[in-house]
Amino acid sequence: MSSLVFLLIGLATFFFAWKTKEEIHRIAAMVVGTIVLVWGFALAPLSFQLLFEIISVLAAFFVCMRCLGCGFKQD
Repeated sequence: MSSLVFLLIGLATFFFAWKTKEEIHRIAAMVVGTIVLVWGFALAPLSFQLLFEIISVLAAFFVCMRCLGCGFKQD
């Protein structure tokens, strides 16, 4: 349960960082949001961690394939 709280706080901090205009506040909020998200992810159950990791690997694979042009020649 505490992992969910930390994950929500981290996401809310990222939302705040996205909306703020000042660069210093944006950088500070991004650093704090990253720390809180990592903390919440470390406290999360193993099944959630594995699901998140599988989704991340698949997303990275599809982004890389799109960047490579899926094997097609680009002129």
